[in-house]
Amino acid sequence: MSVDPDKGPADRMNESPKRGSYRSHRVRQRQRILDAAEKLFDEQGIDRVTIADIVQGAGIRPSTLYEYFSNKDDIVWAIVADVFADWARLAKEEMDAAPTALDKITALFEFMAQGLTEGTSKIRFMAQFDAMYARQWSPERLLSLEAQVSPGGLAYFSSLVRQGIEDGTLRSDLDPELTMQAVINAVVGAQRRLASLGNRVEVEYGQPIDRLFRETIRILLLGMRAPGPPTQVHERNSPKAGQKKKRSL
Repeated sequence: MSVDPDKGPADRMNESPKRGSYRSHRVRQRQRILDAAEKLFDEQGIDRVTIADIVQGAGIRPSTLYEYFSNKDDIVWAIVADVFADWARLAKEEMDAAPTALDKITALFEFMAQGLTEGTSKIRFMAQFDAMYARQWSPERLLSLEAQVSPGGLAYFSSLVRQGIEDGTLRSDLDPELTMQAVINAVVGAQRRLASLGNRVEVEYGQPIDRLFRETIRILLLGMRAPGPPTQVHERNSPKAGQKKKRSL
């Protein structure tokens, strides 16, 4: 049952089962629309999919869709919000368990590598979103969404670099206000390009996209790591072959 955060326990206890069932029904209906849209976007491309296509794919009436969303843009942004929220939560779980700054960054990149193999369709969707965002949506809208999902935002990445410099796992000449922003853009860009092109990249380079992506993050980690004896940070945090943790991405 969906819980209304604006109501206290006593209020929720007094709600009738009928009302609770209705609220659950609305949650399911909304998700039904988003699932149908996301599938169509991946198969046909966001630009080509119409509201009529989504209505048909969800098996609902047009009037039902408009109870939840005003237009296709709203549906796209709702999917983005859900993806951001899921990824932020799962990545945080991985990073919180890591002891040093380098370990946390490695855990984040490992999470993204798993996403490339286990959640490829969502990454392809985000690549499409990037293209549309560049053409028709404002940075303010994206910044507002990111602030809702991850209030710490870029400040967290700056603090992570400072922590790494202090604990000796990251190079002392890194710029806390720039390094992680630049690295994250590079990793996200590589991840979304590889997911979008898929086997075309494999044919072109003769390597699977997972291996290409892991080599990308390995090189980036080497560039950020403090000079000194070789460490096993990446190997320690990465699952062994055939032992990847399964997650919902």
